[in-house]
Amino acid sequence: MKNITSDIVYVGVNDRKTDLFEGQYVVPEGMAYNSYVILDEKIAVMDTVDKNFTHEWLDNLEKALGGRKPDYLVVQHMEPDHSANIANFMKNFPDAVIVSSAKAFAMMGNFFGTDFADRRVVVGEGDTLALGRHTLAFVTAPMVHWPEVIMTYDAADKVLFSADGFGKFGALDAEEDWACEARRYYFGIVGKYGAQVQAVLKKAAALDIRTICPLHGPILTENLGYYLNLYNIWSSYGVESEGIVIAYTSVYGHTKQAVELLAEKLKAKGCPKVAIHDLARDDMAEAVEDAFRYGRIVLATTTYNADIFPFMREFITHLTERNFQNRTVALIENGSWAPLAAKTMRGMLEGCKNLTFADTTVKITSALNETSKEQLETLAQELCRDYLAQHDETANKNDLSALFNIGYGLYVVTSNDGRKDNGLIVNAVTQVTSAPNRVAVTINKQNYSHHVIKQTGVMNVNCLSTEAPFSVFENFGFQSGRNVDKFADFAPLRSDNGLAFLPKYINSFMSLKVEDYLDLDTHGMFICSITEARVISDKETMTYTYYQNNVKPKPQTEGKKGFVCKICGYVYEGDELPEDFICPLCKHGAADFEPIA
Repeated sequence: MKNITSDIVYVGVNDRKTDLFEGQYVVPEGMAYNSYVILDEKIAVMDTVDKNFTHEWLDNLEKALGGRKPDYLVVQHMEPDHSANIANFMKNFPDAVIVSSAKAFAMMGNFFGTDFADRRVVVGEGDTLALGRHTLAFVTAPMVHWPEVIMTYDAADKVLFSADGFGKFGALDAEEDWACEARRYYFGIVGKYGAQVQAVLKKAAALDIRTICPLHGPILTENLGYYLNLYNIWSSYGVESEGIVIAYTSVYGHTKQAVELLAEKLKAKGCPKVAIHDLARDDMAEAVEDAFRYGRIVLATTTYNADIFPFMREFITHLTERNFQNRTVALIENGSWAPLAAKTMRGMLEGCKNLTFADTTVKITSALNETSKEQLETLAQELCRDYLAQHDETANKNDLSALFNIGYGLYVVTSNDGRKDNGLIVNAVTQVTSAPNRVAVTINKQNYSHHVIKQTGVMNVNCLSTEAPFSVFENFGFQSGRNVDKFADFAPLRSDNGLAFLPKYINSFMSLKVEDYLDLDTHGMFICSITEARVISDKETMTYTYYQNNVKPKPQTEGKKGFVCKICGYVYEGDELPEDFICPLCKHGAADFEPIA
């Protein structure tokens, strides 16, 4: 028992007895079942705990209450590890009332034979419960990860009670990295419901949250942006870390030998992390976690009964059940007489969104030979193309095929004002001559980057690929480099001119030296020579149309009257849009707004 704030007390328990959470997830450091008490004029208890800890929990509860009686039991989630003691609570506190969602009460009927119709308050989105100084506001979170889930926000202490959100494996006294076990927990249990988690994160963005109290794992009180950012990456199926996962099965060791050789080649070509999983021996949940953590995965297995080895089939099923997407996939198959593994694996992944399959498929006939070794070399080269291009010692710095990636695309132009790196989004980059090569970059004079480049005469043009998420545009397009450090959250790479280039989400970049300048009234056009050009990947360039159709979030205009920003989707509600109105998000003027249809 401990105080979270002056009025909120932790009364949960640590479970060091269970070996498998939910009957499948190995938990060597146990589990925490969290419950909280809000002490006010009226007292609310937030959730119960697993059935194996009834008396320990009730003892904690009595100590926290100090002789008082609770008025409410708020039930946010009906999984038995949190709801098992609802009936016991109601027996011990017969005057208390249960507060929960309508679907939760229906589930109580299933679990306990009663839905507590005479002692309940049904709440939904936006409903509140006044306790005194504290007023609880309820946020529905369907399918995060059951349909009845609600979360609860206390504005007085700025606490979000997040149900299973932001939870992790491990007891509270376990000394271990939060992200590792939270990631394994998320993708194992919540991973299928990324769209629903995204919806909850949008609601959370409107709240002033200082503390997050989940139903599993530690209470989060510092650097909340770190946890929120990881949840945003996970739920949008983005790439969290650079690296390559190799998941394999091997019957007699030949496929394992190929995997080990490939891993050596990948490391030698600059891959920052190679995570290898023997699916027959390693924790399957760890392998699934890594498949969603990194952007590239190699699947290596044998043909088995005209199918694939069972552990590989199970692994791919885990991926597809959790909406595996936005990844590069490479295949290695082994078969002595009729190899079918690559075809089968690819077929299992057909329904996954935005997968890019490597051009090279490695085919092993029983054991490695010179042909299959050459295929491994080719595959390693293909998977590490961007790593090779990012490092000075292996990069081709005069790859003028980078010019082919210029179109009506979207680019991040980077510069440096002598104090910090800067970058902005532009869509006006053009190759104007080929002998000599000259590139024109047009930038609005109001942008700080225009001022910096006028002074320094150098810039880098980063050609964004279709992998770039909306967060790239928010960071580089919706704020000024004069006021913020746009590279504060990640370390850039450097070209020979000393300027930054993006470590991901680009297919090429060019270092430019300003040779001439044209004043175009509101804009300035920089005519530049190319001092360095690197091709990072063969991903397609992000066009303005692709951005509008696939990247920019659809504005929430339903039921609203007013105007919507065509650039970022901000909604201005009102009958008339002021002529001098400036979008608070992307800083574009009234000309870039259109009436809500």
